[in-house]
Amino acid sequence: MEGEGNVKSFRFFFYIAVIIILNLIPLKAFAYSYGDPNKEAVAEAYKEMKEKLNEQPPNFAAAKEIFETVKEEIDMHMGPEPSKAVLAAIEAKDRQTVIKDMENILVLNIARRLDNIEANFDQYDTSKRLLAKAFATYEALSPVIQGKDPALDKQLRTEFDKALQSLGNPGLFGVGEKKSDINVFKKSKETILTTLQKQFGLKSLKVGHFSENAAEKPDAVQKKEWTDLSKVKNWIPLVVIVIVVLGAALIYVRRRKRA
Repeated sequence: MEGEGNVKSFRFFFYIAVIIILNLIPLKAFAYSYGDPNKEAVAEAYKEMKEKLNEQPPNFAAAKEIFETVKEEIDMHMGPEPSKAVLAAIEAKDRQTVIKDMENILVLNIARRLDNIEANFDQYDTSKRLLAKAFATYEALSPVIQGKDPALDKQLRTEFDKALQSLGNPGLFGVGEKKSDINVFKKSKETILTTLQKQFGLKSLKVGHFSENAAEKPDAVQKKEWTDLSKVKNWIPLVVIVIVVLGAALIYVRRRKRA
């Protein structure tokens, strides 16, 4: 009976150790899919504004209210000029210009995120999240492309998939690891941006008018380095916790046995 009690005690502490580990490991360590874009705010605003502007008569007041919810973000990343243009078009009740200006903002947002991925290509979690947001933005523009050329829409989606594959996969302890390829990414990025620039008639995709201080930084996804479990060194604290818990369990069992 005493031996059975010791086994139960050991199992209890072992289960506690497992629970601690599972709570410390972020779910993203096991998830290497496209990633949840969490809905791209500016893209969602564009779709909602377009719905209001397609009403008869166009609901400019509602469109302005929707735009105001993302104005601060647009100003932060692109400077005040795009917002001024959109608001001026709304004030002039120029439906086509409002929609066109919003589409241009979305194209520039895609360019901004793809540029940030290239600049921080080795940071897998950040790059994957930014690519997911870039694709979510393209999803909002897709109906425009599809209406003109369905084959081109399909091609752009393929290029986004290629860009995703180019990020590779850090795996876990080498399991499922896939090498990244920045050259493949650059090629897909060039195809995507060149096509969008041509389709939406933008003179340039240069981001010189963006605020450098507002550029999306590698820590934009609030990732702490110690939670990156693709690095072996970051498992050390977890291993130490397991050893301490199991060590305490063994000491407890031995003392009970001696008693």
